Amino acid sequence: MQNASTLKLHLGCGRRHIPGFVHVDLLAAPHVDHVADVRNLDFLATGSVDLIYACHVLEHFGRKEYGAVLSEWARVLKPGGVLRLSVPDFAACAKVYYEQGLRDGLTGLIGLISGGQRDEYDFHKIIFDETFLGAGLRAAGFDEVRRWDWRTTEHAHIDDFSQAYIPHLDKENGLLMSLNIEGVKAHS
Repeated sequence: MQNASTLKLHLGCGRRHIPGFVHVDLLAAPHVDHVADVRNLDFLATGSVDLIYACHVLEHFGRKEYGAVLSEWARVLKPGGVLRLSVPDFAACAKVYYEQGLRDGLTGLIGLISGGQRDEYDFHKIIFDETFLGAGLRAAGFDEVRRWDWRTTEHAHIDDFSQAYIPHLDKENGLLMSLNIEGVKAHS
């Protein structure tokens, strides 16, 4: 159960449940605590959240809207709170494409760049690399931006896209296709 003094959000959680987190998704599921669009967290007070985890969510917003989404997420975080993001890593995608092309379309690149397209919400609208996303985080009020390793998190046991590798599931020898980056909300 979640500590009453610590509030952790799992935004765009889909089918994945992380114990101790409050789950928010646009689509209802038994573990979803709030059915809501993650771009508007008006059910949360400003400065009330300690940690936000959003895995392969931000790329579903367009290039003219992702900054406002980051700002909304920063709004609900406490000063010193952490926004932990995972997005498809366009630099890694470009490397695989340059070396292998699309091959038969099963390399995973199409899904990483375009989305899974399983429903009307599962389309990607923007690409990120570390420099671009880092600048967006700083513009939204995060003063410390750093990469994070999925193996060292409390949710490492949850197999999600933060652990996306090519070749698929080769976590020892494959290339990590997710840009796992977090920002710490500025104190002032």
